[in-house]
Amino acid sequence: MKAVVAGVLLFCWATTAAHAAESYSDLVHHFDYDQKAPLDLREVGAETREGVTIHDISYASPKGGRVSAYLVLPPGKGPYAGILFGHWAKEGSPVRNRKEFLDEAVALAHAGAVSLLIDAPFARPGFHSAPEPLNSQEPLIEQQQVIDLRRGVDLLRSRSEVDPARIAYVGHSFDAALGGILAGVERRLRAYVLMAGTFNVARYLHSEDPRIVALRKQVGEQQLDQYLATWDWLDPAHYVSHTAPAAIFLQYAETDEFVPRAQRQQDIRLFRKPKTIRMYAGTDHALDAQARLDRYRWLRRQIRIDSKAAAFLEHVPVTQ
Repeated sequence: MKAVVAGVLLFCWATTAAHAAESYSDLVHHFDYDQKAPLDLREVGAETREGVTIHDISYASPKGGRVSAYLVLPPGKGPYAGILFGHWAKEGSPVRNRKEFLDEAVALAHAGAVSLLIDAPFARPGFHSAPEPLNSQEPLIEQQQVIDLRRGVDLLRSRSEVDPARIAYVGHSFDAALGGILAGVERRLRAYVLMAGTFNVARYLHSEDPRIVALRKQVGEQQLDQYLATWDWLDPAHYVSHTAPAAIFLQYAETDEFVPRAQRQQDIRLFRKPKTIRMYAGTDHALDAQARLDRYRWLRRQIRIDSKAAAFLEHVPVTQ
């Protein structure tokens, strides 16, 4: 299964009878944690770029272990807006980790934004991937990532430099899909930018996509259906219609091999207003510099950051 969805969706839970057994109010409890538990924040080191300080930190995960992260701080005391970043999971990418948005976060610091960029569990020191095609490791990683992102909200809100009423989320691919869940369970964020995500995989799992066909042949239809039913509560489709009043910005490449046109049209309809949708020609799943500029302009309106970052964003490299 991992080979089929690596870098796009580490989950493919079909909509089955398992969903009928749980209401939305029940589903959200899969992502509960103790908000009063100590963050146990630790700093490994720090560096300064153009007056912006990048702190290499970690904090305790409610699901065990530690969340490695960068905390990017503008100079001064604020109060600043806050942005929580979640990265993609593209196999072989040098930024399949918290580094994906680091240059962008440094640029946004000049606009008055404090950023927290966390590693997903598979990008943390000591992680070992389970070799079996169907296992519990992947869905538990996704559950942990959503909870660790919620702890990231706690961390940002604990900072005296951050205005707790002006916090947004930016997630790409893997963390866009999980951002759809986050938006459905986390009420303290004002806005969500979800880049090249997939939010309803039921039809995809019954498609003739060669990757899905290969998966069905590898594991067998019955075993796959049982596995998907067990982890159905991780399907973002159950959550993305419950994101209001948070504002949603969906960004897509017009020709994305991982998010085909029919799929994204179905996904877009799942989201309630307020939502904004942008398509980008001439790019791929990574998106491009225009998409970066557009989300900056959108975030300016949503969390009230200023215009000083535009010149810095021009020098940010496109994700690879």
